[in-house]
Amino acid sequence: MNVSMTAPALHARLDCVRVEGNEILHGIDLAVPSGAWTAIVGPNGAGKSTLLRVLAGLQRVDGDAHLQGRALHSWPAAERARALAWMGPEEPGADDLTAHDVVMLGRLPHRAWLAPPSPADHAAVEAAMQATQSWPWRTRRLSSLSSGERQRVLLARVLAVQAAVTLMDEPLAHLDPPHQAEWQALVRGLVAQGRTVVSVLHELNLALAAEHLVVMDAGRVVSAAPPGAPESHEALMRVFGGRLELIPHGGRWVVVVR
Repeated sequence: MNVSMTAPALHARLDCVRVEGNEILHGIDLAVPSGAWTAIVGPNGAGKSTLLRVLAGLQRVDGDAHLQGRALHSWPAAERARALAWMGPEEPGADDLTAHDVVMLGRLPHRAWLAPPSPADHAAVEAAMQATQSWPWRTRRLSSLSSGERQRVLLARVLAVQAAVTLMDEPLAHLDPPHQAEWQALVRGLVAQGRTVVSVLHELNLALAAEHLVVMDAGRVVSAAPPGAPESHEALMRVFGGRLELIPHGGRWVVVVR
């Protein structure tokens, strides 16, 4: 895909972001392209998750962040919840709810206060659970599921929002390799529909399959470019201390740890 940066889905200009008094991010100017999959990578402590929380409007900042050209703080809460879906690491869920009810929570931004689910809500939930292969255990309580099954239910919840922009922090936690590949296929399907996906990933080889790669280190964006660009490769090798090698394989780049 030829990623255009002329109309970003998200744009953050940050002088500084502090968490509990500690400066985590500084000097950020990042535009996230619309209708593409952006992967954010970097070593532990680079600030990846904090940056994603900023883009989601969940973190106070010294600077500004925009969603579809509008300041995040200017969006009415319900409208923003329909436009931007969020899945955090170790996402909490109500353990006493059934898997189906948990996924139905993703439809709350589409319903009036206390209104029952509509046929469209039920259809969206079933489609999301079918896509994550969690439909067979829809009547089971969340507490009865394995870590991987639970993760797929929570992924279905964020898909059920049907948002234009979806942010996911470590969505592959607890997923085995086949389900990681299925997650990648889901992301490609969303992008094919014109949606925007931003994910923080530790799985570098999967991240290299994205259209746009953001490499971070020490609270800064070191590189933001296509994964195949020389600057992306140089940034990856630099932030991981020269312990990586990128080699071409089957028409794409593969990371090998030295």
